Amino acid sequence: MRVLGIDPGLNITGYSILEVHDRKIKLVEAGVVRTNPHAEMGERLREIGVEIGRLIAQFSPEALAVEELYSHYSHPKTAIIMGHARGVIFNKAAEAGLAIFPYASTRIKKSLTGNGHASKAQVQRMIRSTLNLIEVPEPPDVADALAIALCHCRSLEHQEVLS
Repeated sequence: MRVLGIDPGLNITGYSILEVHDRKIKLVEAGVVRTNPHAEMGERLREIGVEIGRLIAQFSPEALAVEELYSHYSHPKTAIIMGHARGVIFNKAAEAGLAIFPYASTRIKKSLTGNGHASKAQVQRMIRSTLNLIEVPEPPDVADALAIALCHCRSLEHQEVLS
């Protein structure tokens, strides 16, 4: 099974493709989609949609894992902008028939580190260890996308144990 993990953003959207086979998780691809910061909102959203569509077509994931929308009450505009990017990503996933799995940030952190309030550095170290990477993944958007996909993969493992 292949999982597409997405950390949505208007400027930078992190993505990762993980493959699960015989309870082993393998990194297939990870990176970022960068939009033109000088372009209009609609054009930037189109760019995200085109790139996510390309990733889905190229890697044929069966599921999309994404962080639930959250924004501090003092920054509501962030949530609105993130919602636009998520909408485009969800649309592309739905067009491809992917199952969509949103996860709270605390659940993502807890699934990797055992602590729902772990630091970014702790999460990055666990990603590096779990995927046998030489260095921690950079930029942070890639690390977040990997964490989201790993959370989903671990959720699948947990479901297998319960079955």
